[in-house]
Amino acid sequence: MDRLSAMRAFIRVAELASFTRAADELHLPKASVSNYIRLLETQSGTRLLHRTTRKVTLTQDGKVYYERCLDLLSEFDELDSLFRQTGEQLSGRIRVDMPTGTAKNVVIPHLPDFLASHPGISLELSSTDRRVDVIREGFDCVLRAGKLEDSSLIARKLGEMTLITCASPAYLKKHGIPRQVGDLSHHQLIHYHQVIGSETDCWEYEENGITREVSMKGALTVNNAESYTAACLAGIGLIQVPAMGVRHLTEQGRLVQVLSQHSSAPLPVYLLYPHRRHMAKRVQIFMDWLSQLLTKYLD
Repeated sequence: MDRLSAMRAFIRVAELASFTRAADELHLPKASVSNYIRLLETQSGTRLLHRTTRKVTLTQDGKVYYERCLDLLSEFDELDSLFRQTGEQLSGRIRVDMPTGTAKNVVIPHLPDFLASHPGISLELSSTDRRVDVIREGFDCVLRAGKLEDSSLIARKLGEMTLITCASPAYLKKHGIPRQVGDLSHHQLIHYHQVIGSETDCWEYEENGITREVSMKGALTVNNAESYTAACLAGIGLIQVPAMGVRHLTEQGRLVQVLSQHSSAPLPVYLLYPHRRHMAKRVQIFMDWLSQLLTKYLD
């Protein structure tokens, strides 16, 4: 039995939530579609679909299998046209994850040009503050800043991200402008933690190659980048953020950089991707485009 045909049948059943509708669309007997699904479940060793008299839904394993089928079929389609494919003919899905501020303020404003140049590409852009599981969740690449954890992923360094300390004009008018590290005892720091309830963080700066910390009081702790910036704009306290993520706000005067002579160490920025012998051309093209775009913002 044709494994690729079975995968295509499975995808249509999953998307249409119906064996009958999938069979009609594929111009196949319903029994053939059912046989395809049984074949895949036997070969994968797990149930892929929940079947009731009213509907068909994906199991948890089925959801993972569905995502991988989309990627594999797209790569097979790309293989068929490997030696005659131009940039405009690239097609398939790309799934990428990156920090919220980078996505919103840097990447998304430039995406129309990329997508117009590659109309066959479908991009799934995740921008959360949690660390996604690249392999399990089926990401083609992710953008990460900071120290890398031990990983089986391939790391491509793009540069370094400058960190700055910011406050709103209203906050500075009320509390004054901190000019030395010692002034911070009279200021508030907006605390950021991915997990609320974690130990309070500190304000950091680098001195003679050594990272130093200053404990600061703060009335608010947040767990995502959007709230972090919003709290600063509201005048609640100081924040330490990547300059590239708030450049538009500093240029507009909505945020003001302070303590520029006491900056934190820059964060290395990487593109991480799974170890694959043959990476899909569409992913290579996107990674090269993203790398070129970010070089304008990185040191």
